[in-house]
Amino acid sequence: MRHPLALTLRPTLPRLATAAALTALTLTALTGCTSGSTPDSASDSTSGAEAKAATTSPLPLPPPRSAPAPEATLAAPLKEGEVRIEEGPFTDRVSIKDLTLTADSTSGSSSSSGSGSGSTVGGHLTITSDVSDVLALELRAAYYDAKGRLVGTGTFQYQEEGEDSEGGHHHDGPRAAADGIDFKAPATTLTGTATSAVLSVPVLVNE
Repeated sequence: MRHPLALTLRPTLPRLATAAALTALTLTALTGCTSGSTPDSASDSTSGAEAKAATTSPLPLPPPRSAPAPEATLAAPLKEGEVRIEEGPFTDRVSIKDLTLTADSTSGSSSSSGSGSGSTVGGHLTITSDVSDVLALELRAAYYDAKGRLVGTGTFQYQEEGEDSEGGHHHDGPRAAADGIDFKAPATTLTGTATSAVLSVPVLVNE
């Protein structure tokens, strides 16, 4: 009677082992899926945050432009007493006439050898593109000798204030956008005798 009972119980053990193995595999698969999705979700969140930051971050502003330095030597020397207007971003917004180049022993400073003498570029300027007040205007004169070599520079600066500004800052004289203004840009330092000049407009800001 013992042998039939033993034969009946033997098939049950493999079935129990198989069920336990299937349960363990199922739990492993579920655990693997759960743990595998976490890095992907974190990666997606990080990528979304980086994309949002890239979209909302302000673009850097370009550095302000500075006026180019005058030519050290002209390709072709100018005639004696000639003042040439250099084309630039603001020359089409102004009218410059009555240009003169005068020598003045009291303006500027001579070189150590005594060959330099004071010179001044003068003329009349009218702004033709706008009738508003001028916040900043600068003219630059580059002085050259008979061989076309740069011997010095001079500047003229001008500014107007609006009619509603405080009394001490109100400009009551001629206006550049109306009848125009007279200007002079004397050479501050000369290393030789100036026989010609090149005039440029590096700064022009309207209100």
